Amino acid sequence: MKKTIKLALALAALTIAPAFAHENHGHESFSAGEPGDPKKPARTIEIALSEMSYEPSNINVKRGEQIHFVLRNVGKEDHEFLLATPKENLAHAEVMKKHPHMEHDDPNGVRLGLNKTAEIVWKFTKAGTFEFSCLIPDHRDYGMVGHVTVK
Repeated sequence: MKKTIKLALALAALTIAPAFAHENHGHESFSAGEPGDPKKPARTIEIALSEMSYEPSNINVKRGEQIHFVLRNVGKEDHEFLLATPKENLAHAEVMKKHPHMEHDDPNGVRLGLNKTAEIVWKFTKAGTFEFSCLIPDHRDYGMVGHVTVK
């Protein structure tokens, strides 16, 4: 009986550990702005996610502008779109190496399966250069990175 309980607790710990790692991203505030309001006007930008690239990969927006991203995975495997600073994405990529199946469904990011579409509404409240990248292990290293310049 004690072995069964210990085994159940060990399996539960293994199951929820990646969830805690995911929840501890530090997304209490976002470097690239804030989640947008879907009820307010926004410029729509469609981005295709394919094998190790985004199209378009460079976007210019005005500070205070709200963007409605329509993301389509046209590639042959899962891909992600995670909007942050390069430093934040590099740090998060290290976590992803330990938890490669971690799924993102955050206001600033999402993981897309084959032929899937997702939408993110984002308000760029801060000037600067930010990036969106795929943090599935090796994807960012192979060039799956795009940039948003906010002026």
